[in-house]
Amino acid sequence: MTLRLHDTQRHAVRDFEPIEAGRAGIYVCGATPQTGPHIGHLRAAVSFDVLRRWLTRAGYTVTYLRNVTDIDDKILAKSAEKGVPWWAHAYRFELEFARAYDALNILRPTYEPHATGHITEMVELITRLIDAGHAYPVPDGSGDVYFDVRSWPAYGELTHQRIADMAPAEDADAAAGKAGKRDPRDFALWKGTKPGEPATASWPTPWGRGRPGWHLECSAMATKYLGAEFDIHGGGLDLRFPHHENELAQSRAAGDGFARYWLHNGWVVQGGEKMSKSLGNVMSMEALTQLVPASVIRYLLAVPHYRSNIEVVVPDSLEEARTAYERIENFLVRAAETCGDVVTAADSAGLAAVPLPAAYVAAMDDDLGTPAALAVLHETVRAGNTALAAGDKDGAAAAALAVRAMADLIGIDPLDPHWTRGGGGSVSAADPVRAALDDLVRAELDARAAARSARDFATADVIRDRLAAAGIAVEDTPAGARWSLAARED
Repeated sequence: MTLRLHDTQRHAVRDFEPIEAGRAGIYVCGATPQTGPHIGHLRAAVSFDVLRRWLTRAGYTVTYLRNVTDIDDKILAKSAEKGVPWWAHAYRFELEFARAYDALNILRPTYEPHATGHITEMVELITRLIDAGHAYPVPDGSGDVYFDVRSWPAYGELTHQRIADMAPAEDADAAAGKAGKRDPRDFALWKGTKPGEPATASWPTPWGRGRPGWHLECSAMATKYLGAEFDIHGGGLDLRFPHHENELAQSRAAGDGFARYWLHNGWVVQGGEKMSKSLGNVMSMEALTQLVPASVIRYLLAVPHYRSNIEVVVPDSLEEARTAYERIENFLVRAAETCGDVVTAADSAGLAAVPLPAAYVAAMDDDLGTPAALAVLHETVRAGNTALAAGDKDGAAAAALAVRAMADLIGIDPLDPHWTRGGGGSVSAADPVRAALDDLVRAELDARAAARSARDFATADVIRDRLAAAGIAVEDTPAGARWSLAARED
């Protein structure tokens, strides 16, 4: 089956046909580091990481860009409130995003361009648009330059809107009454320096000192690294308009083919509302990793279909995800104890050679159908547990490798060294806690094993009861005792 992806512009699922056979270029809108990340931000990063992994498994050489918008109105406002340089403020939170990406086992991008590093390309793009008659500097000496939406008949082609039905551009109020702005829907390509803004937040141009508009940045960075036309542009559903609509218009008006496929992931919602700072319903990565390991958060974000919204209720949603993830983890631990290195030795490269169930492949090729794919994974876990119970080591090992291969493509393989070594670093406090708990429980289990060897069954029972009272379930297996967290009844 050919990989098929839902193209927002076409409103349809289409066969993926790359510009160059065997290669795929992807641009995903990344962080605007005004504050730290919450899981609404991280949904897109996880969704497109799964796409990247699946394309790689399908044999494509993937060039993956995720930008950093490190100059922005909100960054300037928040840095001024805190009395720190805007660039220091942005870098502080950029590092928080990077730690969150790493904690969630999101592969590093091929390139991670920063807006402030591409001013030259942006000025060149504005010049092309002015020369083509699609942009104009405001003739008041302010340095502002706007895209002329009515000069481009295809404006609205991404979201299928008519200009007359569109809301004014987000900077319309600031430009109200400004002589020379032709239409309230015209959007800023370049913003002239305003009184009170730091001098370091502006660059010289033929139209005066200033800084780039948000939409312009992505067009310049995407085409610099991926070419005038590339395969896939991704981002959150909220970016369709005006951001992606404006990217598409200015790029094509300048003569670039730009993205052939537009993919958008759904929101993380609470009470039916999109998670956002303005609504006060934000769940930070730091707070959530105090409740569950980062691997469980990755499971929570990766398993629903990328185009669907995820309703998150704390702690219920986290506990449901933990239970499902631990079913996979517990099976693989048991299989590793029984079957040894045949289960644990495979790395990502080795797992790429493991055959995948046909139903899993069909689900992933159908617009990254992760819910159906995970159903196949859990069915394989059940089959593997049955094989373990029957003493069928070969069957258990084959199931374990298939489970690992399927989980790896979604970034949730519990035996991935990223998770087993406490992946996530300083962002995640949950994984180090689990490691410390394992050390303590193992000491108790060793003492219990010694007591049983000495036929001191009373002491062995006391240790087991003590662990049970603490919420630790102990299972005796041919390979020795193993433990897991049990449901508490208090």
